[in-house]
Amino acid sequence: MAHNRYSAVGLLYSFAFFLRLILVVNGDLSYSFPEETKQGFVIGNIAKDLGLNVGKLSARKARIDSEPKRKRYCDINLNTGDLIVAERIDREALCGEKTSCVLKFDLILEAPLELHRISLQIRDINDNPPVFTKDEIKIEINEFADKGSRFRVLEAHDIDIGQNSVQSYALQTNKYLVLNIQSKSDGGKFAELVLEMELDREEQKELRLLLTALDGGSPQRTGTATVHVTVLDANDNAPVFSQAVYETTLPENSPLDTIVVLVAATDADEGLNGEVTYELSRISESGRRAFALNHTSGEIKVIGPLDFEEESTYEMRVDAKDGYGLTSESRVIIQVSDVNDNSPEIYLNSLNNPIPENVSPGTEVGIINVQDRDSENSGQVRCFIQQGAPFKLVPSIKNYYSLVTTGQLDRELVSDYNITIKATDEGSPPLSSSKTVQLSVADINDNPPVFEGQSYSAYVSENNKPGSTLCSVTARDPDWRQNGTVIYSLLPGEVNGAPVSSYVSVNGDTGVIHAVRSFDYEQFRSFKVHVMARDNGSPPLSSNVTVSLFISDVNDNSPQILYPAAEGNSFMTELIPKAAHGGSLVSKVIAVDADSGQNAWLSYHIVKSTDPGLFTIGVHSGEIRTQRDISESDNMKQNLIVSVKDNGQPSLSATCSMYLLISDNLAEVPELKDISYDEKNSKLTSYLIIALVSVSTFFLTFIIIILGVRFCRRRKPRLLFDGAVAIPSAYLPPNYADVDPTGTLRSTYNYDAYLTTGSRTSDFKFVSSYNDNTLPADQTLRKSPSDFVDSFEDLEASVEVGIVENTPNRYHFLRVC
Repeated sequence: MAHNRYSAVGLLYSFAFFLRLILVVNGDLSYSFPEETKQGFVIGNIAKDLGLNVGKLSARKARIDSEPKRKRYCDINLNTGDLIVAERIDREALCGEKTSCVLKFDLILEAPLELHRISLQIRDINDNPPVFTKDEIKIEINEFADKGSRFRVLEAHDIDIGQNSVQSYALQTNKYLVLNIQSKSDGGKFAELVLEMELDREEQKELRLLLTALDGGSPQRTGTATVHVTVLDANDNAPVFSQAVYETTLPENSPLDTIVVLVAATDADEGLNGEVTYELSRISESGRRAFALNHTSGEIKVIGPLDFEEESTYEMRVDAKDGYGLTSESRVIIQVSDVNDNSPEIYLNSLNNPIPENVSPGTEVGIINVQDRDSENSGQVRCFIQQGAPFKLVPSIKNYYSLVTTGQLDRELVSDYNITIKATDEGSPPLSSSKTVQLSVADINDNPPVFEGQSYSAYVSENNKPGSTLCSVTARDPDWRQNGTVIYSLLPGEVNGAPVSSYVSVNGDTGVIHAVRSFDYEQFRSFKVHVMARDNGSPPLSSNVTVSLFISDVNDNSPQILYPAAEGNSFMTELIPKAAHGGSLVSKVIAVDADSGQNAWLSYHIVKSTDPGLFTIGVHSGEIRTQRDISESDNMKQNLIVSVKDNGQPSLSATCSMYLLISDNLAEVPELKDISYDEKNSKLTSYLIIALVSVSTFFLTFIIIILGVRFCRRRKPRLLFDGAVAIPSAYLPPNYADVDPTGTLRSTYNYDAYLTTGSRTSDFKFVSSYNDNTLPADQTLRKSPSDFVDSFEDLEASVEVGIVENTPNRYHFLRVC
């Protein structure tokens, strides 16, 4: 009969388990399974029960979140969706004597965030035997006890519940006592000893009987204790408690030795039969660690820490026994009240780190869970982020918050954020806690390289060595790693028609600009190149800068003498009137220097002359003038060697020879092309000239006299030729037409050339030069073409004369080649 009853109960539990497996209400799941199951035991398939896609469980970071500081008793198999046992579950350790043992967990899924509540009903199995609190139960029975007298014995306790708890007792067979099993209002069983035969203390003073407690589980478990019966004299009154149930409430922060409750029982007997002692007969292990009973006073005190979050209710049985063994019991119920003694706890469930700096405001970067183990208002938590970071907490589900961005991020301004999350409960006084979350901002290539200068200038002396360093450009890119790595290059361009890369190069890593070739200041003085700085990002960003290169002059060009110019083996001779006075302009050395600045400042010096005291030269003008009047004793042919030096360091120079003939008439001029100016034959040349001049003296004298008479007659100025300078225009290159003050060709000199006709071996050129130092400003020399024809009518060749009217201080110079 009992077996059938147990089978029916088992079917009922199986049916209840089946119902819990399929129960899904409003997205919550409930499962039931027995305790002490092995790890890996499949509780149920949550993917199937919730209609979730098994393949997306891993991508959505499905996980089981339990209450804080609780062991992780179950887990989820992401491959199958099965909810499995992760750790041994002992129902008695978790729930004690509670009839219902339920574990609650949260199933979290992200993207989007979902929360499902999972309740696990832990079924009891018969894994614990009945246990007596004492191995020996002492009972004292008066020998005058009537037949049928009842004596309650210490009951056994089985921490299992329901059918698995104590169901019956068995007593060793004897002739005096039998066992009577009674049921209590809470379903428990206790045993009473019933006196079947009156005791005779003189016949037998004590009895030792084995008492066995049996539970109703399968297989059945038992526990035993020895009942020690002592036969006493008559004691007909048992102690009586003042209350059947003692209830009290105690705050969890009560200090040690706090008196919780005082139990009291009285016995109507006198003497030893009326002396009452107290004993805890039924109490849990946690209760034994928390409370203690004074055996004589009945005071129950606090001896250990109390924690409302661990256990909120303690229930115990107190026995009162008189001196001869009559007992009674009372229940003591202690309620532990909650105080705000737990600060909120912050858990970082998910965090995307690092965050790209280009995420849009409102992007979710993490999930925060806040728990407070206190109850009611003490467990209500407010969570927020301290100011100063572009993030905020958005309440989501229950105690979950989403950490989202509130503004645009810029890694170049702030690369790391230390976000302090603070949680405060509503207890009195309120408790708070904080947690710092470190977030890094990932770089994207959003900044082009920026040059330190808007433009660069570099100066280099000409004739530099190829490969020499000209200057360096620097660009900064605030981006990180390859996004901030700068590479330099030249932009395509041309300099004087050639690619810019044939002039300069740039180091791609350092930005140092090198010269590819040697520069020549006289070819070009400056040029510009464009340098590009490009980063290594994807896509790359770049910027350009202009580099101006200025070439400074070096004294590497000797002066170039334009006049007189050597033309092969020919020579150039200037004709000087014999009547020339001291200070008269004889000729002019014209030179230029391709250099610039002080390197082109020229100075003129006569280094050798036939008559050192006759001529002088302007140091800066190159004008050759007479130092004194020409005399008859002066050599007809004068040879000057002029040196032209620049002002460079070191100074460079050039020399030229100037040949001057002192004569008033072309008839006196010898066959010049046969004259040799070789220094080695200077004596022979002098002899030939003297002979030629002697032969021609008479003729020239005659011509001069005639010209003098004719000029006097017409009241013309007595001097026609003050000097002679021949400056052919062919010797003036176009690029030297107008030279700055560093050269010697000045705009204050105007030279007019006129060709002759009928000359035997050469031509005449009459060149006019304006010089305020020669004649006063109020004097004017005028000459008509007819006058010149009359003067030279006896010459072999007719002369064409160029006349410039109203021109002061006109000199006509003769060039003979």
